[in-house]
Amino acid sequence: MQIRPAVPEDFDQWLPLWQAYQRFYEAAIPEAVTRRTWERFHDAAEPMHCAVAEEGGRLVGLVHFIYHRSCWTSADYCYLQDLFVAGEQRGRGLGRTLIEHVYAEAAAAGASRVHWLTQETNHTAMQLYDRIAQKSGFVQYRKLLG
Repeated sequence: MQIRPAVPEDFDQWLPLWQAYQRFYEAAIPEAVTRRTWERFHDAAEPMHCAVAEEGGRLVGLVHFIYHRSCWTSADYCYLQDLFVAGEQRGRGLGRTLIEHVYAEAAAAGASRVHWLTQETNHTAMQLYDRIAQKSGFVQYRKLLG
């Protein structure tokens, strides 16, 4: 198993993982947004990143993370936005390995924190998250603007 940055040639294997992730969260992201997101991952001027888990030449997991400023520290934060492991690969520690990859990348970039959200019903994932991070105690509110 290898965790590595995604490269443009990974798109055809990344896309089914991305679509499966969307199905899990009952989301439907427009194709144009998906294409723009993929472009951003490969633009050095963008703070967005994608790493993939590869085994035997096949992608079996993904993690997307974004660096952003904070008013609370001089260092950036790292937001782990998306994490997905193919169903047949779950239970092997791959989710943890992908998160630890983000921890290492964020530390190397000088970030002071990695944070993420999950749905309150995602109990399986929360069992892992409770072992490798701390709950913030904050509740997310949002208003869609478009």
